[in-house]
Amino acid sequence: MDNSVFDHFRAVGVIPVLEIDSAAPVAEALSAGGLPIAEVTLRTDAGLDSIRNIARSLPDVLVGAGTVINLKQAQEAREAGAQFLVSPGMAEDVVTWAVSNQIPVLAGAVTPTEIMCGINFGLPLLKFFPSETLGGLKAIKAISDPFPQVRFIPTGGIHLENLADYLRMEKIHAVGGSWMAKRVMIAEGRFDDIKRLAGEASEVVKRSRPYVSVQPQSVILLANS
Repeated sequence: MDNSVFDHFRAVGVIPVLEIDSAAPVAEALSAGGLPIAEVTLRTDAGLDSIRNIARSLPDVLVGAGTVINLKQAQEAREAGAQFLVSPGMAEDVVTWAVSNQIPVLAGAVTPTEIMCGINFGLPLLKFFPSETLGGLKAIKAISDPFPQVRFIPTGGIHLENLADYLRMEKIHAVGGSWMAKRVMIAEGRFDDIKRLAGEASEVVKRSRPYVSVQPQSVILLANS
């Protein structure tokens, strides 16, 4: 598996989770603000086209597919140019296919059984969703104590005000969130606001993790190269 993608998650610190119809301007604004990652969810019919547009027009942005719930979606997302896959749960067919094809995959795990399943798949990172609803940092600490080898990328209820708390926890590799590019902001074309909010998030990452630096995206192998 190409761990340089996971290294990039760690360096950037925040993975924007996007439900979008107008792909490139959003990703460009996020990147300009210091978040050169786009997890495009497959919740809408525009998801695959958005991934394709970002992959083709913004090579410096690491683009992946979110809300991948079955193998067909995973394969279509990869063909569209997704460099990583994210599933809200432990979708075993998706994980098996991704691991066998050396594709970075982030699968959801919120119970000991799901965490053990992820470990047995050889996954170094797991998604914790919805984080704040399930207890946030206290829940992550409690459930992860028996599994020192696992790190998490929590999503759900994370925003600028609690971002630093998450980033400072040892078990947290990075976080995901949509607060910097909400659907209404995208629909209204508020790309300057998206850039500003991305910049604020990036500054929190720098203050919380001064020892981590963003590496050039060129080191990451593109899915469509």
